[in-house]
Amino acid sequence: MRRTVFNEDHEAFRETIRDFIAAEVVPYYDEWREAGQAPREFYKKLGELGVFGIEVPEEYGGAGETSFKFNAVITEETARAGVSFGGSSVHTALCLPYLLKYANEEQKRRWLPSFVSGDMMTAIAMTEPGTGSDLAGMKTTAKLSEDGTHYVLNGAKTFITGGVLADRVLVCARTAPPTPEDRRGGISILVVDTKSEGYAVGRKLEKLGLKTSDTAELSFTDVKVPVEDLLGEEGKAFGYLAHNLPQERLGIAVGAYAQAAAAVRFATEYVRDRTVFGQPVASFQNTKFVLADCKSEVDALEAVVDRALDAHDAGELTAADAASAKLFTTERAAVVIDRCLQLHGGYGYMMEYPIARLYADTRVNRIYGGTSEVMRSIVAKSMGL
Repeated sequence: MRRTVFNEDHEAFRETIRDFIAAEVVPYYDEWREAGQAPREFYKKLGELGVFGIEVPEEYGGAGETSFKFNAVITEETARAGVSFGGSSVHTALCLPYLLKYANEEQKRRWLPSFVSGDMMTAIAMTEPGTGSDLAGMKTTAKLSEDGTHYVLNGAKTFITGGVLADRVLVCARTAPPTPEDRRGGISILVVDTKSEGYAVGRKLEKLGLKTSDTAELSFTDVKVPVEDLLGEEGKAFGYLAHNLPQERLGIAVGAYAQAAAAVRFATEYVRDRTVFGQPVASFQNTKFVLADCKSEVDALEAVVDRALDAHDAGELTAADAASAKLFTTERAAVVIDRCLQLHGGYGYMMEYPIARLYADTRVNRIYGGTSEVMRSIVAKSMGL
């Protein structure tokens, strides 16, 4: 069936991204995987291509687009090629919405031009050791100095994607203690310069998948953060985080669909070329039936994602809608990818094959951005349960 979610501009952008991936990513991707991160100069190339500025207003050097569908195109094309853009997805999909909505005019003029060019890479630090999804339980503190010129930041964060190469990190910290009536209050966002004294990148974490995105532990020891680098209002960060979650979860849903579609493509190509017992694997009825089932699943995933993309662009995607889309796509994509790996036999377990990397990469989809269990709770609550 013909997809109607993308227009001519989106498809022209798709061709540009596909050509860029073939020239600038695929030839070097194995090196990035070995290094555990994409090189910093690659992010400058993304900036030159305009990837970081799609949603940034023109006065700050961007293209001024408001549609999230351009980001969806990038997600689909990287999955199709079996690659990623390293940790840069956090830069655009997670950090940018906060800067666009909550930064004041002075901050936007100071940060956005270098954000667009790739000269300033960003990450966001929410999760702490021992707290997981319970953001209200965070222990990192930011206390205002006596003269009111800066905050003093202390604490630690973990699982911070993009944390190794970032120049600025949006750090969530307590500027006031929680109260029994409101555990979520008193949390603020500071846009911290990673060159600040007392800021330290700890272990670069070894992950099951997503090998080209740098993920790290961070620590802050009496880090001085100018009050001019407070994002939005003090104590309002929990509401900010909740506001951005639907888009974050939509992005994960798009990724899950794209990965499942890529898995079917990889498996179809493999079974046509692979011969067993003197005939192509594709000729066996089981192979045909498995791939037919997987194709029908991908069609369903596509329908959910496309409806959610349209709803988001129309400003109608609710938190429950996004949770439902994330839950369905991530859970079903895992099943599809597992079946496609099985069709590869032993070769599916070898990391040189893209299906193996895809299998590892997709596992985190059911964890980050809110676990499947959290998604079920949100959906159930929306049903009045």
